[in-house]
Amino acid sequence: MVPLKSMANSNLAGLQPGSQQSKMARKMLLVKKYMPFYFMFLPALIIYVLFHYLPLWGIRIAFYEYGIFGIKYFKGLENFYELFASESFWRAFINTLLISGTNLVLGMFCSVVLSLLLNEVKNGPFKKLTQTIVYLPHFLSWVVVASIFTMILSPQTGVVNSIIKSFGGEPIYFLAKEEWWRPIFLMIYRWKETGWGTIIFLAALSAADPELYEAAWIDGASRLKQVWYITLPTIRTTILVVFIMNLSSIFNMFESVFVMQNPLVYKVSDVIQTYTYRTGLVQADFDYATAVGLFNSVLSFTLVIIANKLSKIIQGESIL
Repeated sequence: MVPLKSMANSNLAGLQPGSQQSKMARKMLLVKKYMPFYFMFLPALIIYVLFHYLPLWGIRIAFYEYGIFGIKYFKGLENFYELFASESFWRAFINTLLISGTNLVLGMFCSVVLSLLLNEVKNGPFKKLTQTIVYLPHFLSWVVVASIFTMILSPQTGVVNSIIKSFGGEPIYFLAKEEWWRPIFLMIYRWKETGWGTIIFLAALSAADPELYEAAWIDGASRLKQVWYITLPTIRTTILVVFIMNLSSIFNMFESVFVMQNPLVYKVSDVIQTYTYRTGLVQADFDYATAVGLFNSVLSFTLVIIANKLSKIIQGESIL
């Protein structure tokens, strides 16, 4: 029996190199070669289509009057007019920009600085222990994190307020005070997620050429200059990739905000996704909520495209 590879090679031998038939035959050969991998990928593709592409059909609800019995009539852009005239929406939009923007900048800064500091640690066991401690909170769900810090910051039994009362101060309900909610939320978010970016940057730093550091040391460059001229350029592309990944999710903060907020701080904590949840599922205004969600998605997509264009301008090539 003639092997499949020999048959394919004999068939290709009769075709003129560079011809359209030859290219097509080689493509078919590759398809047959990697067919098992295509079948392995098929379930993931089906799940992605079912839960990411088919639901896009629901976007049309934003342009119709929608009730509990389905679509009633076409409204056009009325939901969007109502959206842009809503004070509650603009409050949620500004809160989203403030919270997400600050979180994005703090996240990039903390992750890069922490990775640079850990990269300088020469004690192997201590370095691994620190990495584990920093990275571990990333695996906790936001429900667990919210429960932990609610207990820590409790005005009655919390550790923080116990210390404040021991010094003669009055207990503070941190999560119910507008002036405290944002700083506390950002601190908790950084505690949970800084390790994720740190590990990525540490992996990128492992690709740095040791000979460059040796040459810089011989030339008398200080450690700070080595970091500035060797280490940071090494991870520049990684920084841009992580920045674009984080920017794409800048408007997706539902779970983290939802489990930490309460009606007393809606004015400073309400973001677009929690606003969409309340208008859509709580108030059953489905068509309006769909319009808000569509606006949110378009805005997120636009930010990713802009970030990719900036990446191309800065380093001469795009990330996406």
